[in-house]
Amino acid sequence: QPTISLLPQTPRGDGRNRTQPPPLGFAAAVGGGKPAATAAMAGHGQDRKTIDLEDGWAFMQRGITKLINILEGKPEPQFSSEDYMMLYTTIYNMCTQKPPHDYSQQLYDKYREAFEEYIRATVLPSLKEKHDEFMLRELVQRWSNHKVMVRWLSRFFHYLDRYFITRRSLTALRDVGLICFRDLIFQEIKGKVKDAVIALIDQEREGEQIDRALLKNVLDIFVEIGLGNMDCYENDFEDFLLKDTTDYYSVKAQSWIVEDSCPDYMIKAEECLKREKERVGHYLHINSEPKLLEKVQNELLASYATQLLEKEHSGCFALLRDDKRLRIFQGCTDSSQKSPVVWNLFLTCLKRMLRMRVQLWSSKQKILLITRSQRRRRWLACRNRFLSGKSLSCMTSM
Repeated sequence: QPTISLLPQTPRGDGRNRTQPPPLGFAAAVGGGKPAATAAMAGHGQDRKTIDLEDGWAFMQRGITKLINILEGKPEPQFSSEDYMMLYTTIYNMCTQKPPHDYSQQLYDKYREAFEEYIRATVLPSLKEKHDEFMLRELVQRWSNHKVMVRWLSRFFHYLDRYFITRRSLTALRDVGLICFRDLIFQEIKGKVKDAVIALIDQEREGEQIDRALLKNVLDIFVEIGLGNMDCYENDFEDFLLKDTTDYYSVKAQSWIVEDSCPDYMIKAEECLKREKERVGHYLHINSEPKLLEKVQNELLASYATQLLEKEHSGCFALLRDDKRLRIFQGCTDSSQKSPVVWNLFLTCLKRMLRMRVQLWSSKQKILLITRSQRRRRWLACRNRFLSGKSLSCMTSM
């Protein structure tokens, strides 16, 4: 869809049409300066005509309809500077009239109702008729349009934010608009959205190409809709992703543990951890990384640690001999980052291999018994070499 511009197109000195900002008075009004209506009403003073709620809202409704038409891509001229001034000034006048003609509360309610009517009549039906990836694309577009609508309606109604809402400690106009989207759209379709996103993630795990930018935009909605907290992202998406991750890698592990040797299995586990970490970088929230990696490590490593070490021809010795295959452990040696699951598996594997090498060394030296202190010294030497990133070839020469 073409880029939406709500700014007036007026010619400049070179004769070409360029986008002009609103006049200074209006910009000051939405930015915290002196209200534009002050200049607009200059000369009227106490003689200005009282605006009835019905007449004033009918005028505002025409402006809202025009904004909606622009968002929907319908033929509609852009807003002019005069349009901005008149819409803002109408709200200003209706909020500053003497009681009982001060319509601040009514306008605040109608602001919310304008979003609700548009969502129920147009946005929600357009989302319900689409499915899977097409629904995700429509959701991203509708969310983008909604934020534009919130930004511009909150400017038209800005006088409410500056005075009425502040004095009454009410929800700000921007948040009112976002809450409408959350309650009427997000709560309605979040289950379908979550399923569609997780299905695409599983497709990527199987080697298929997916639109990562689309997933990033969708998951950003889960974050933004929380209005400052992560509840929507964590409760409505992340929890389900972690469960799916557990199920997915549980099935993979059951197959790999039968087919692969210990070194080959560990290489696959390392690659899975690497790809899940990259997945976080592309479209998941950074807070998901430790939780996601923990699930993968638990399913691929912790659940099968004993089988990996005890299965016939497991290749444990080759695993410890080959420095390249120890990267999965070396990435966890930092006490601030290491996974207890992976670290304990390494220690178990290393202890067993060390015990085997000690026994072999004792046999070659015709020593029936090696002292406890000697065993501990050799164990510490190998562990320290590993932690410092050095080769463990010392084990093969024992």
